[in-house]
Amino acid sequence: MTMRLRQLSLAGQAVWLDFVSREFLRKGELQKLIEQDGLTGVTSNPSIFEKAMGHGTDYDASLERFLNQGDAEPVDVYEYLAVEDIQKAAEILRPVYNHLDGKDGYVSLEVSPYLALDTEATLAEARRLWQAVGRSNLMVKVPGTQAGAAAIQQLIAEGINVNVTLLFSRESYRAVAEAYMAGLEARVQAGQDITRLASVASFFISRIDAEIDKKIDQRLQAGAGEDEAALKALKGRVAIANAKLAYADYQAMIRSERWQALAAKGAQPQRLLWASTGTKNPDYPDTLYVDELIGLNTVNTMPPATMDAFRDHGTVQQTITQDLDEAKAVLESVERLGLDLPGITNGLVSSGAQLFADAADNLLGAVGAKRIALLKGNLNHVEYALPADLEQAVEQGLDKARKEGWSRRLWQRDASLWTNQDEAQWGGWLTAAQGSHIDTTALVILSESLKAEGYTDVVLLGMGGSSLGPEVLANTLGTTPEGLRLHVLDSTDPAQIARVRQAVDLAHTLFLVSSKSGSTLEPEILNAYFFELASQALGHEQATLNFIAITDPGSKLEASAKAQGYRTLFYGDPTIGGRYSVLSAFGVVPLSLLGHDVDSFFEILRPMVLSCGPSAPPSINPGVHLGVVLGTAAQTGRDKLTLLASPKIASMGAWLEQLLAESTGKQGKGIIPVDLEPLMAPSQYGHDRLFVYIRVDGDNSALDGQVDALEQAGQPVIRISLMRPDLIGQEFFRWEVATAIAGAVLEINPFDQPDVEASKIKTRALTDEYEKSGQLSTDKPFYSEDTLAFYSDIPLDGESGEAILKAHFARLQPGDYAAMLAYMERNPAHETLLTRIRVLLRDRYRVATVGGFGPRFLHSTGQAYKGGPNNGVFLQITAEPEQDLPIPGRRVSFGVVEAAQAQGDLSVLAERGRRHLRIHIQHGNSEAGLQRIVQLVEAAIA
Repeated sequence: MTMRLRQLSLAGQAVWLDFVSREFLRKGELQKLIEQDGLTGVTSNPSIFEKAMGHGTDYDASLERFLNQGDAEPVDVYEYLAVEDIQKAAEILRPVYNHLDGKDGYVSLEVSPYLALDTEATLAEARRLWQAVGRSNLMVKVPGTQAGAAAIQQLIAEGINVNVTLLFSRESYRAVAEAYMAGLEARVQAGQDITRLASVASFFISRIDAEIDKKIDQRLQAGAGEDEAALKALKGRVAIANAKLAYADYQAMIRSERWQALAAKGAQPQRLLWASTGTKNPDYPDTLYVDELIGLNTVNTMPPATMDAFRDHGTVQQTITQDLDEAKAVLESVERLGLDLPGITNGLVSSGAQLFADAADNLLGAVGAKRIALLKGNLNHVEYALPADLEQAVEQGLDKARKEGWSRRLWQRDASLWTNQDEAQWGGWLTAAQGSHIDTTALVILSESLKAEGYTDVVLLGMGGSSLGPEVLANTLGTTPEGLRLHVLDSTDPAQIARVRQAVDLAHTLFLVSSKSGSTLEPEILNAYFFELASQALGHEQATLNFIAITDPGSKLEASAKAQGYRTLFYGDPTIGGRYSVLSAFGVVPLSLLGHDVDSFFEILRPMVLSCGPSAPPSINPGVHLGVVLGTAAQTGRDKLTLLASPKIASMGAWLEQLLAESTGKQGKGIIPVDLEPLMAPSQYGHDRLFVYIRVDGDNSALDGQVDALEQAGQPVIRISLMRPDLIGQEFFRWEVATAIAGAVLEINPFDQPDVEASKIKTRALTDEYEKSGQLSTDKPFYSEDTLAFYSDIPLDGESGEAILKAHFARLQPGDYAAMLAYMERNPAHETLLTRIRVLLRDRYRVATVGGFGPRFLHSTGQAYKGGPNNGVFLQITAEPEQDLPIPGRRVSFGVVEAAQAQGDLSVLAERGRRHLRIHIQHGNSEAGLQRIVQLVEAAIA
């Protein structure tokens, strides 16, 4: 019994094992097979490694040791573990390799199955694996696709042994045999040795019969008539016939003058290797694909079960050259009966590559899950509690994302993941998250200099992405003793500007002018205002030292900052959109000015970046998984993303509002973020919400119990936990990835903002008109009372403010949301009053409510309000400033600009067919006017 496998080698066929694992090697099982059965080789693939690594604990100690040296993404973890096994197997097989003078004794490791159609990527991967393993008896497995054949030729020319895999047809085999010879010839021409260079061509067997038999069964079930007997006679015979004729092709090749010339120089033939030799049909003998394919210069790589079966009852005789006429007759019958063998073999290449890719996904998922478990508190934790219908839809979405390689395509900046337009130009945020673009030494020097010179405060003049991220960093992480106090000014409201001016000492204040385009209206005029103040108070020369800028290269701001002699200038990345810029200079410079260690920040961020990397399958990829949930929820009607945060990170919602709304709200689709809306009883909510609760451990919050109640009531809840506030950077990146992926689910471009631009154009036209005429054209109110004037998109019935508001809000339908848009100072009193209106409407109409202060929201949620789903009912509130402020060098004032922005905003809402009402507070007292509006709303919904 124990001699049957050895007898195969005497018959000219090498016995290889299609299996490897750490336990198998550690227990000496491979050495035993070499000694007992004459085994001369080992093959591996993702399916084999997934079984070995994904189950049990054999690899855990090595994995933990590797991660303790430095974190890595799943593919690097897998490769480290796999290379250890391959190196050990190669060392065990090395005496065989030496004894046979390089003719055998090989172990195979394959390139990533995701690269089957990419020649250059396959070459790069094969070279890297060859170097990583560093063993001359390694064979790198390369798929025998058209792209693979080109890679095979080059790899052979470079002296790298190749196991060509996924061969099903004779045509494909002949192509790779040609590639092998061409590679040898190139090596000879270069004067290099070819005597110890080896290759095998892995011809897959059982899968052909499985597909042919399936077709035959379908024909028989449909009624095959006179072809019934002929069809039945073909079952279990086609794969062997196909292989025998491929071997005949091999014999013809080695008889050719071309091969004989190479053989004379010591070339080894590229042996045919029979793969997939375990029978899939239980009616067939379990040694069928070994017994019938024995011949000189061949290899049979067997799974352990097939090896055991052959050892027990296999038959050894030269069979590969027997009955060739019969084999030809079998293939002629296949063609005559229309079973389409070429179509089957072509399909098997694609399905085989997909099977290997699926196995690789499972492998990387298993390895990645173990990595995440070892990271413990260094990676923010997430839990999903979704209703059954949404959970099922999400699982389908995750599987679609896995099969289509969304994790990889995101990092490849593949525009076809979205709308195949300009998305490939906007992937710089992925690079920014790795921190390599930041000159941290320059930041430290700047911060130390400012502190030494007595600076105490920094005022950031910016909008949207330039301001919201730094605001979260300041509120969450605070100012260190070495840092400056940060004041974010993202408004044109005169009262808000005046409040910031009064809070700082100009002599000890740094002004950070932050604008990607360098031409955004708000930072431009705020810059002009404060530079004029600083120049008057400190003198022009000193004032220039109080200003620095962050902008993209070539911008208007760059030119003016250089012309005015600002202290320094930091550059953004033109391939990063504003809302994705928090991990670029636009967030990192303020972080440094707050006194925080930027290098440490990115080190803490690193585990999330690696977890969201291209090799992390969607199910364990924190960003991709979340993005699929967000997009799927929106598709199924849960498009109101209700954001909840514990006190230490409460400002995170404002940043998320911008990221989500501006990225997804377009083409009538989108996610409407709901921030700072108090929770109500779970039973009062409909089915249009998705709740996200972001919490810092130890941050006592009344929300804990309320969120538990929401889950128990069947509402979808996502919980994200941070062990410490300084892990906030991980959430920036998770949500950036998630937002981009949600865009893929919704089939929109998540990197443009067409309706934000529309509002800017309207505003610019109005301010240009004012510069010329000194007047701001405006519509006449359809109703006025006391200090309030009313404007609307349609005539609203009613003879009082109360009646008008009742008619306006009566337009709210189930699934709608109510939006409060206030153009006035953003202060606690005004926020409280707006929240009161939101709660009143939420409780009365059972709809989601949102609120924002202009022009701040124009650069964030304004996109979704105008370009997203038309399910918003808007109340815009404007007010005359109690005291206006001039803008140096301009005829318009800040109050005029704010009014123009409100008017431009409303104009675009009207053009988009949004239901809206504007109430203007006249004669200056904003708080009193807002209190009156609250009273009218209370009466209107009573």
